[in-house]
Amino acid sequence: MATPIDPSSVAFLLAESRSTPMHVGGLHLYKKPEGAGRDYAQQMYEQFRSVDELASLFTRHPSRGLTTAGQWVWRQDENFDLDHHVRHSALPKPGRIRELLDLVSRLHGTRLAYERPLWESHVIEGLKDGRVALYTKMHHANVDGVSAMRLLQKVLDADPDRRDMPPPWAKRPPRARLNKAQSTAENSLQNVPISALRQALSMSADAAGMPAALVKTLRRGARNETSAVNFYAPRTILNRQITGARRFAAEDFSIPRMRAIGKATGATINDVVLAMSGGALRTYLLEQDALPDASLVAMCPVSLHARSSGDVDKDGGNAVGAVMVRLGTDVADPAVRLQQIHTNMRDGKQALSEMTPLQILAMSAVGMAPTLINPMLRGQGLFRPPFNVIISNVPGPRTRQYFNGAELTGMYPLSIPFHGQGMNITCASYGDQMGFGLTGCRRTVPHLQRILTHLESELRALERAAGVSG
Repeated sequence: MATPIDPSSVAFLLAESRSTPMHVGGLHLYKKPEGAGRDYAQQMYEQFRSVDELASLFTRHPSRGLTTAGQWVWRQDENFDLDHHVRHSALPKPGRIRELLDLVSRLHGTRLAYERPLWESHVIEGLKDGRVALYTKMHHANVDGVSAMRLLQKVLDADPDRRDMPPPWAKRPPRARLNKAQSTAENSLQNVPISALRQALSMSADAAGMPAALVKTLRRGARNETSAVNFYAPRTILNRQITGARRFAAEDFSIPRMRAIGKATGATINDVVLAMSGGALRTYLLEQDALPDASLVAMCPVSLHARSSGDVDKDGGNAVGAVMVRLGTDVADPAVRLQQIHTNMRDGKQALSEMTPLQILAMSAVGMAPTLINPMLRGQGLFRPPFNVIISNVPGPRTRQYFNGAELTGMYPLSIPFHGQGMNITCASYGDQMGFGLTGCRRTVPHLQRILTHLESELRALERAAGVSG
C-alpha cells in the first residue's frame, strides 16, 4: 500500500544530489559492559540483526511513477534485507578517534538508495581504548535531526543491569497518546524548515494578522536588527558550491565550565555555545585569509512556549522559530562577542514572542526560503545566503545511559551541508558534557577539524574574560 509523502519531505528528496546527500546521522560511543569479551562488537551486531518485526518507518522507501501519477509516495519494501542496513566494520590500526571520524566522514558522504528504506546503521570496532561505536544515518525525508537522535536514544536506559533493550528499528507496542505537555517537550528544535514550510503552505484565514507582522519583521531585517529574516549575511568560503565528500569532527566540552561563564556574565549556556562558535570561526577564517569585514550570521532554531492559537498546533507543533544571530566575528574581544550574542538572542526571542505561533512559523519560512530553494536549483547562486552557518543546540539525557549494560560515553550529531551552506555546527548535551558535531564539505571547508581546537581556545578566553577558572 502506498502512502503519499508530505510536501516538506518531498522537498528534501528533490533537493538531493550526489553533492548534497540529504540524510542526518548520529555517532554513539559505548564502553563495553564489565566482563565483556573481545567479541562484544560481534555480539552487538548479531543482536541488531536478530529482530522479529521492524517498525514501518524502517521498512518503507520513496517511489514515484506512472502508477502514482508522478507523485512521491512511501511503499513498503517487499524485498527488505536487514543485512543491507545493519553493517559491521573495523577500524585500521592504531584505532584512534581520528580513524573513527575518517570512516564516519566517508559513510556520511554516501547517498542512500531510494529503492531501499532510507537508513543504515554501522557497528564499528577497533578503537584502541576498547570502546564500540555506532554510526546511524537516516534520510531527512523520514525524520529531522533531533528525531533521529531521539530514535537512537530510545534504546538507552539509566539501568546498567538491564539486558532486554531492542535496537531502534524494532517494532514497539503502541504508546498511550501523549498529552500536550509531553508533546511540547518532544518537539524538535531542528524541525524549523519542515514545520515552517508545512504551516506556511497551509495558511488560511487564521493568518489575518500576518501583514502587520510581516512588515515589522522585514523592517527589523532591513535595519540589520535581530529578526526571523536577514539581509546582511556576508559571502564567505562557507557559502559556496559544495562537493559530496564530507568531513566530520567531534569533541566534548564541559557544561559546568560553560555554566560558570554564563553565571558570571548573565548569559545562557546557549549564548556561550554561540560565542565559542563565533570566536572559533573567526580564528579559522583568519587562518584561511578569508574573514569578511561584516560579522557572520548564524541561524539558530529556538523554542518558545506555545500560546493559544486555535488549531495551529493540532499536529503537535508549537511556537518554534529561527533567530538570525550575528556571531561577532568582526570583533576580537570575546567578552564583547558574548554580550552581543546574548543581546541578539534576547531581542530575537522577544521579537518572536510578540507573534502568534502561526506567524512565527511563517516568518521562519520567509527567512529560510532562499536556503530551501538553492539546493533544489542545484546551487545556481540565484539567492544570496540569508545566513552563513546553522548552529543548533539539542538537549540530551542528563544522566548516564546504557544499552544492554554498555555505557554510553559520547553522542555526536551529524547534519546536512548543502550548496550555499558548506558547514554546520550541531551540539548535543549529555550529562555534564556538550558534544559538538561539525559536519562540512571536505573541499569547501578545508581542515575543518582545526575548529575544534579553536573552540577550546575560545572557551578558555571566555573564562578569562568572565573571571572564572576552568
